[in-house]
This record gives sequence, structure tokens and C-alpha cells, in this order.
Amino acid sequence: MATDLGIDGGKPIIGITTESTRDEDDPRTRGKIHLNWNYFAIVKRFGGVPIIIPPETDLDVVADLIDGWLIPGGLDLDAKHFFEANHPAVKLQDPSRWELESALYARIPEAMPVLGICYGCQFLNVVRRGSLEQHIPDRTGHDDHGRGSLQTYHVIQDSRLGQAAGAQAISGKSYHHQAIAKPGKGVKVTARHEDGTIEAIEATDRPWEVAVQWHPERTPDDPATIGLFTEFIRQARQFRAQKHGKSAPNP
Repeated sequence: MATDLGIDGGKPIIGITTESTRDEDDPRTRGKIHLNWNYFAIVKRFGGVPIIIPPETDLDVVADLIDGWLIPGGLDLDAKHFFEANHPAVKLQDPSRWELESALYARIPEAMPVLGICYGCQFLNVVRRGSLEQHIPDRTGHDDHGRGSLQTYHVIQDSRLGQAAGAQAISGKSYHHQAIAKPGKGVKVTARHEDGTIEAIEATDRPWEVAVQWHPERTPDDPATIGLFTEFIRQARQFRAQKHGKSAPNP
């Protein structure tokens, strides 16, 4: 029997927003969206049904449809969103991404699980009125965070990240030159690099809103990555079951 986008099988629908480039001067395309394949793959691997959320979509429909939201990496947020001028090293994203994601964040139920990765971590902090450190090398004197280095992050064990990963030290690949400066409203720091850089946060006022600064989708067989995505999809499956008035099936 055919399933209705995973309802019968209990598979949660995971919305993934994208980097976008709007170009009204190009009559052929008007712009493009960009998203790495490994985001789809890791959601599918752990039991979710990935769908892309592009600009121009009806966000009221999307907010009702999805069971979890994965906010992936991307270019830099405009510092105007935290009342600063942009650093010379900033590479700005198209404004359409902020417009879409901030509008979607205002629409989703607070109980919906959200996982932010790299830019997604920064977005969740800024949309909650936090700020960013705009260029980490200005403080550290090196660009180790932006070169894909395999780094170690120290995690608060009783955090949602610590519980999901099952470890106090997590390894991950880092590709960012910005990081969280001032945590936003209801934001708790849950992991740091040894140089003090904030590497993970979570919301204290929502059931499961977790964000990491590194790229776990690029280390898919790491035990901490497996734990994180297993828990994210489990939370989305549980949210879906509650939304449809059913008991969550076993994964």
C-alpha cells in the first residue's frame, strides 16, 4: 500500500532550507538554489524523508507539513541583523535566505525539533537576538576553524547534544570563519573548542532545538554524528506521531 509522504510508515518529513541566489537580471533562470547532497543522504540514512524548502514557497503549508527542520551551512549572515557593520572578510548570502528562514522560524510549532549546522547554528542564535564573532582569525591569529580541520570540541554532558552524542569530547570537521559571540535569548552554550570558540548551542525554552558549528554530515560514520542524527530523527518521529494523534513507532 502506498504511503502518504511517510505518514503510514511513521517516517518523519525533514525540511531542509537552502542557500539561494536570486538574479532577476538573468531571464533564463532568475536565480538558483544550492544544497550539498550529503544533507539529503544523512537524513535518509537515519530514517527521515528529506524535502527541500525553497524561496517563494507557502510557509504556512510547509510549517504544517514538516516534522523537523534541518538548517544547513551556507554563506555569512548580514551583520545588520545583530546591529553591526559587516567585517571585510564577510561573504554575504542572498537576502532571500534570511527572509525565508526567519519567517519559517516564526511559524513552526515550538515542539518541532530543529537541527542547525554551521550557518544554521549562527542563524538560530541571531534569530534569537544573539550576535556573531565575525572573523575568528582576528582573535586566534589562525584559520584552523575554516580549513576543514578535524577538531575536538568539549561538550557539556547533561546537554541535549551531550546526551545524544554520548561523549564529553566530540570530533568534527570545521569550515567556518564566524562563530557565536553573545548567546541569544533562551540560548545555552553546550560545546567549545579549546581556544574558546563556541561550537554548539541549544534552546532552553524548546523541547529539542540543537545546533553545532561543525559539519557532522561530513563525518557520517563518527559515533557522535550517528548519535546526533539518530536522536534528531527520533525526536521528529515522535513529534510527527503526536501531531497525527498516534504512538510513535519503533525506528
